[in-house]
Amino acid sequence: MSTFFKGTFLLVVVAFIGECVEFLINMVLANELGEVGMGLYMSILPVIFFIVVLASMELPVSISKFIAEKEEKYHFSMLQHAIRFTVLFTIVLVIATILVLPILPVFNHYHPYIRALVIVIIPLVSFSSVARGYFMGVQHMGKIATANFLRRIVQLGLLVIIYKLFQFELDKAIFIALCTLVGSEFIVFLYLIHTFFLQFKFFKNKNNARLTGKSVRKSLMSVSLPTTGMRISHSITHAIQPFLIKAALMKAGFSGTMAIEHFGLLTGVAFSIGFFPAFIAHSLSTVLIPTVSEAYAKKDFEKLRKLLQQVILMTSIYGIPAIIIFHIFAEPLTHMFFDSDIAPLYLQLLWPYFLFHFFAIPMQAILIGIGLIKDTLLHFLWSTVIMFLMMYILGSNQQFNMTGIILGMNTGALLIMLMHYVTICKKIGVTLLFRKLVKHSY
Repeated sequence: MSTFFKGTFLLVVVAFIGECVEFLINMVLANELGEVGMGLYMSILPVIFFIVVLASMELPVSISKFIAEKEEKYHFSMLQHAIRFTVLFTIVLVIATILVLPILPVFNHYHPYIRALVIVIIPLVSFSSVARGYFMGVQHMGKIATANFLRRIVQLGLLVIIYKLFQFELDKAIFIALCTLVGSEFIVFLYLIHTFFLQFKFFKNKNNARLTGKSVRKSLMSVSLPTTGMRISHSITHAIQPFLIKAALMKAGFSGTMAIEHFGLLTGVAFSIGFFPAFIAHSLSTVLIPTVSEAYAKKDFEKLRKLLQQVILMTSIYGIPAIIIFHIFAEPLTHMFFDSDIAPLYLQLLWPYFLFHFFAIPMQAILIGIGLIKDTLLHFLWSTVIMFLMMYILGSNQQFNMTGIILGMNTGALLIMLMHYVTICKKIGVTLLFRKLVKHSY
């Protein structure tokens, strides 16, 4: 368990610094782009992240799970096959993206070169994912932490320098913001690939067992495909969400510009503040996947029960005080972005959405570690359907409008957290209140 806590502590500390940098990035973007520009930037970002999800194929998760479960003598052969698969997959995805991007209308209202940025980011993400998965599997969390920090600090530096030196029209300013995102990904790519190949050369001098390409691909795809399906569902949801909110608000009497502005306040301000502590949840997830995978492979259910208890305790310790602080200091926090009277209210109303996600994120990692990836996907789909229905029905009502949107979001977060928790308890053989152990499910 010491490795778990050391890895978590390291990631949490570095992630905290990274989140502070991310906070500054959003402040720079808010000041440069304005409310409408921030809404447009936040609207295109989910589409780009969707391409990023496809490019990664969730290899960090599948490779880390494979590494954690298998002996070291199998690692070199597995990585060889993983690299070959990544090369082929990247070529296919780049060609498909080049063919599809010109016909996607979502890019029509943005700078034309944004499509080129999407193509450039694909190989960067694909090959970085192999290295990231290996370092997660062997729990070299220092390298993961460094890569995560590099991404944010490079993006902030580029944004500050470029926006300080030059003035841009809105479409070019958004394009520059996305360029800095790709530039930071390139630096992370160089760091991870360099470090990975140093380790890869070290493996050559060892006695390694051979694996067939078919068996490796089958092992990786058994995790990557459903996990990617889940991430694609997330990305599609986030890509649809701006248009759903806009449609609901316009039906409630908002103009198109007003709807974009309110969406910008919701995601660019309230989400930036409310999800600030989520770096702890994501740090926990990064360490939990290989730790839980190893424990479940050994059928160490006692360790799994302790991990779940510790996750709940750690999340409560930071999550509950965080939402109290956001509620009390909502006005000064949101005024760091925009001088808006509405943004503080959005931040206060969203407290269940943030808190339940703080619990759901590490619970999702536990589900992946014990092999319940399909269950995780089903939980997400059910909660999203209910959330979207509530968002549209309540959001399009003139009496509720944005309050109805937020009520739908809060309900969706509560549902997915509860479904994750009940499923984990049943699988590892513990009651919902940890009072009585029951027979576990193999």
